[in-house]
Amino acid sequence: MTARAETAAFARIAEALAESFPSAARPRAVPAHEVLVAAELAAHAVIATFVGDRSADLAIVVGDPATLADAAGSDRVVLADVLRPALEAAAATIGTGLLGEIREGDAAGLFGDPEAEVYELTTHDGVIAWLAVRLREAPPVTPLDAGEIGERLGRINDVEMALTVEVGRTRMSVREVLSLTPGAVIELDRSVGAPADVLLNGRLIAQGEIVVVDQDFAVRITRILDGAEGAR
Repeated sequence: MTARAETAAFARIAEALAESFPSAARPRAVPAHEVLVAAELAAHAVIATFVGDRSADLAIVVGDPATLADAAGSDRVVLADVLRPALEAAAATIGTGLLGEIREGDAAGLFGDPEAEVYELTTHDGVIAWLAVRLREAPPVTPLDAGEIGERLGRINDVEMALTVEVGRTRMSVREVLSLTPGAVIELDRSVGAPADVLLNGRLIAQGEIVVVDQDFAVRITRILDGAEGAR
């Protein structure tokens, strides 16, 4: 990524956080050319890690948590909970991925990292908070050749897996289940002649028709499903 593109990415993250910051006066995100976050403040930052195609470390230091208490309408404020929507909005601009646990912790190292960008969240009353962002590119994935894939799959050839055939489902209340007696009929959500589902360890992988082989029930596979179709 070019320096200009990376700078734009930092700015988008900071702007998204500022727009969702829980303050009565909406702050602006301004690049901080000199980091003036005291160590005792950074020790009580709200931090989170985003993991995806691009990963990021995020930290917010609030100058006066009482301002957030007023915004939340309570004097019993858990900073991590109040700032969660703002961090989620900021993380959404990074790309596809997952925002990890949002918690209070020491972010002095992140604010002091030369690879991190620091922004001041300012209102007409001055700086109310600081945001530190450090972007990290995901390590390159080396594709495996056919020989390596076969070798690795060979390690699990003898692992047993549960194959289940499902002819249908239904929903019942506890009262209905307790009222079941021998001879009761349970109506399923599958019509006569509809294919049965074949599940491997609970994941739908194929469909088929129920047949009888030597007096035993069996399933004849009629369709193999790809990964997207098998998600359920």
